[in-house]
Amino acid sequence: MKKLSSAEIRKLFLDFFKSKNHEIEPSASLIPVDDPTLLWINSGVATLKKYFDGTVIPKNPRITNAQKCIRTNDIENVGKTARHQTFFEMLGNFSVGDYFKEDAIPWAWEFLTSDKWIGLDKEKMYVTVYPKDTEAYRIWHEVVGLPENHIFKVEDNFWDIGEGPSGPDTEIFYDRGQKFNNVDEDDPENYPGGENERYLEVWNVVFSEFNHLPDGSYVEQPHKNIDTGMGLERLVSVVQETKTNFETDLFMPLINKAEELSNGKKYGQNIKDDISFKIIADHARTVSFAIADGALPSNEGRGYVIRRLIRRAVLNGKKLGINGSFLNEFVVIVGQIMESYYPEVSNQKDFIVKVIKSEEERFSNTLTDGLSLLNSLLEELKENNKKEISGADAFKLFDTYGFPFEMTEEAAHDEGFEVDKNGFEEEMSKQKQRARSARGNLQSMGSQDEVLMNIKTESEFVGYHFNYDVDDAILKDIVFNDILVDSINSGNAQLVFDKTPFYAEMGGQVADKGNIYNQRGEVVAKVEDVQHAPNGQNLHYVEVIGELNSGEKYQLKIDRTFRKKVRRNHTATHLLDQALRDVLGEHTHQAGSLVEPDYLRFDFTSLDAVTFEQLEKIEQIVNEKIWDELPVNTTETDIDSAKKMGAIALFGDKYGDIVRVVQIGDYSMELCGGTHAENTAELGLFKIKSESAVGAGTRRIEAVTSKEAFEYLNEQMSILNETSSALKVTQAKDTPNKARQLMTELKEEKRNVTNLKAKFASQQSAGIFDEKEDINGYSVIAKIAPVDDMNGLRKLADDWKNKKVSDILVLGSKTDDKANLIVALSENAINNGLKAGNIIKEISPFINGGGGGRPDMAQAGGKNPDGLKEAFEAAKKLL
Repeated sequence: MKKLSSAEIRKLFLDFFKSKNHEIEPSASLIPVDDPTLLWINSGVATLKKYFDGTVIPKNPRITNAQKCIRTNDIENVGKTARHQTFFEMLGNFSVGDYFKEDAIPWAWEFLTSDKWIGLDKEKMYVTVYPKDTEAYRIWHEVVGLPENHIFKVEDNFWDIGEGPSGPDTEIFYDRGQKFNNVDEDDPENYPGGENERYLEVWNVVFSEFNHLPDGSYVEQPHKNIDTGMGLERLVSVVQETKTNFETDLFMPLINKAEELSNGKKYGQNIKDDISFKIIADHARTVSFAIADGALPSNEGRGYVIRRLIRRAVLNGKKLGINGSFLNEFVVIVGQIMESYYPEVSNQKDFIVKVIKSEEERFSNTLTDGLSLLNSLLEELKENNKKEISGADAFKLFDTYGFPFEMTEEAAHDEGFEVDKNGFEEEMSKQKQRARSARGNLQSMGSQDEVLMNIKTESEFVGYHFNYDVDDAILKDIVFNDILVDSINSGNAQLVFDKTPFYAEMGGQVADKGNIYNQRGEVVAKVEDVQHAPNGQNLHYVEVIGELNSGEKYQLKIDRTFRKKVRRNHTATHLLDQALRDVLGEHTHQAGSLVEPDYLRFDFTSLDAVTFEQLEKIEQIVNEKIWDELPVNTTETDIDSAKKMGAIALFGDKYGDIVRVVQIGDYSMELCGGTHAENTAELGLFKIKSESAVGAGTRRIEAVTSKEAFEYLNEQMSILNETSSALKVTQAKDTPNKARQLMTELKEEKRNVTNLKAKFASQQSAGIFDEKEDINGYSVIAKIAPVDDMNGLRKLADDWKNKKVSDILVLGSKTDDKANLIVALSENAINNGLKAGNIIKEISPFINGGGGGRPDMAQAGGKNPDGLKEAFEAAKKLL
């Protein structure tokens, strides 16, 4: 077996299948595009769903890829198992209705065992097959030549997600020898496919040949597919003969860095420390790649995953004696390990470091809050003579503050307490169920639309360069109710022409609208939408109002005004994209766009809101480029040449072998299949209407151009003039100063009103501390005060404290449908074990509210003023 690096193994895999006429599909972003069923790209096939479900027909039905993936459904096992990672690479080869078992199986064997490629020892290779898949068994035995005692029939070898595509699979195992095993040689699990570490699964080939129907039956699919997956980390572990994936060249440089930063700890000396080393190495890879692809830490979704991983790494760093911010130092190493195939981490290392460091510092503050909560919980348990932290409280520490269960358990044990582990696991199970429900059911291959997939008509989009009409388009295909028909005279249908000026929705640009005319000039259909058919044709969704016949010629005319507006806004989007990079930094990613005729919307990644000054600068840059009258030129070339030219690929766009490069003067160059102005002067004017957050780490700008920009400015000017008139300002430019002056005066008046209220309340409350009750040895004042808010109650409580007139004060106030309560205790009451917070919790339900506070003072608000007297009685009863 060759001694190969991880980079060499990845390259060999792609080269092997390229030699078998496969198209190499580049690794997609970890953030799914147009797929709400996925939180992250979690398999090699996840990015190819469009080919398997028939939405898009690939130019080459043979595809191979090395796809970066994230799976976070089992984070707790990272570091504890030999091969569990949150970030990993899947190597795959795929056939979309092309080759099948007779090719897929021998190729897998050739790549793994041939000396030209990986060169694994054939004597150590084993496979499993589905018992009823006699064809796979025959190929392994008779074609490949694998001995029968190396082929195991396993019932689990059937890939099925319920309804939809399904089929048998075959798994390939490598025998690493008994020295690697975690079970005895005579253990019943000691076989390929069993729960052991000796036989390592390196490859899984799925034969998707059936469609699982709702009634439970299976029918053959019209197009049989191959879907394979091989974990790079596993194969590297086999080739480099390491005990686990973590001793390979993909992880050891990161583990070595952790050793360097730790307090004299060394990897391989004890299991507990090794778990922490592995967690840090794994999580450093995951967060670096996730942030490089545009995800940012937050409290939900992907951002929550990143935040949790960073916090787990920090906590495990503390276990190794690494304090302060340190995980950000691993970004450069991750980039160096992976840059031969994934340059994105190295290219954005400064930004990734900034994000991780900021999150580490934020967690340092949160960690302090978490420890405070944990200490409070332990203190409360002691007071109540309890010996166990509830599962719900342990989960809150884990979910809110990032405390692993074992850390809570360790702290509890140090104080002589237990933790309800079953309750914690129950809460964890509920969270996972919520996450599964939110993600929906993943289907890596959807149902195939045979009608659209079988339309192979040659169709050309001819709508660039002011070509708005086509007079002699031949109607090639008519789809009505999912059936191909020769003619139609009413209803809704889908049409394919040999050529069309109608743009199909793509890259954020909306589809054209317009009409279809017969040769007599009569409108026979209204085009309401245009999408891409599976084989790439522009598919016209129309309302039929006249007779349409396949094979006849028609006039296709788009709405010219609609197109002109869209073209201008699309060009403005490109200018805005570059201006954002100029002002905010090159790390700024586009995160989606929408180009409508009346406005444009542009989403982008940013940790912070864009300041007013930055927005002004961005707007100024775009307008200067408009006024410079820059030419907008398009060039068609191959994808590699376009990238060498420096063209930027926009988020979510799908590119073929030949791409269009849209260049705006010497300012902007992007890959784009949309329609554009021919000169920036056509845009006239650019105005940003709003900038806002649309999610954690994602901002949105909405803007207008041309006539809409002029109308927006006019509207704003009218508002300003109206405001000036209301403020009695003669010149609009003086309006801001007048508004500031009025705000200052208003604040002063509010302050005066507050002071007057306080004086009035003081006069009204002059005798409120005169009447006291004796309850169980405490002097108690419990009354409704003549104030109307919590602020008034707090002032009275401060006055009570200074005068030291009783041991306990319980005051309430009411206004309309609201009630407030405050409880204050003297030093004597506190020393005797009373806590204001405990009292407020007991009595606040009577006003339909809740609250809390310090031992000496606590407050609550509610919506039942009539319950105040009951609250006072409850307080007295409690005492």
